Amino acid sequence: MKPFIHNDWWQVLQPEFEQAYYQELHRFLKHEYQTQTIYPDMNHIFTAFEWTPFNEVKVVILGQDPYHGPSQAFGLSFAVMPGVQVPPSLQNIYKELDSDLGIKPVNHGFLKAWAQQGVLLLNSVLTVRDGVAFSHAGKGWEQLTDAAIKKLSERERPVVFILWGRAARDKIKLIDTSRNVVLQSPHPSPLSAHRGFFGSKPFSKTNEALIAMGEQPIDWQLPTSVSMADLNEA
Repeated sequence: MKPFIHNDWWQVLQPEFEQAYYQELHRFLKHEYQTQTIYPDMNHIFTAFEWTPFNEVKVVILGQDPYHGPSQAFGLSFAVMPGVQVPPSLQNIYKELDSDLGIKPVNHGFLKAWAQQGVLLLNSVLTVRDGVAFSHAGKGWEQLTDAAIKKLSERERPVVFILWGRAARDKIKLIDTSRNVVLQSPHPSPLSAHRGFFGSKPFSKTNEALIAMGEQPIDWQLPTSVSMADLNEA
């Protein structure tokens, strides 16, 4: 099988790609991309893995499935492409970042700078049909991304897992909490952010945990401006 993730994630996940469930998922996706409008485009399905190699992961921020509107999703949880309006959940993430660390919100949702520092922005489901949230749930993606979480949990260097909302918090069963740090709160969605996401201080707590592990903390300040060229730069 020819590698389609171009770093050490390929060795970690290749056994999953050879299993029957992934072959079935591949057939499903081939038909969906031929007959429907699917996000993200095929070239960006594995962006989270491409931009944050396995051995460079320090933090995992787990989302559910990609944004299902045009020109939004490009393979990172909570992020949107340059030039796209910042979605409500990400606006609330920025508000908490300001409250927690005094970092003022930027006017874009392009989170590549976080990914390149070791923040794996991973959705549980990596594709979605246009306008239909959760339309690719239960097709096999969860088995693959669960495997990725387990592999990170078992890795020699521990990880900070940030679990926002019930779906993400359910993944705690995959994580060795005796070795890794898990931060949990309600989801940043406008429907739930006021129930405990605001004030949870995930960014400062993450950096405190990383320093205690002997790791460099994350610089959560995003660049003030981005362009489509930034999306495709290696």
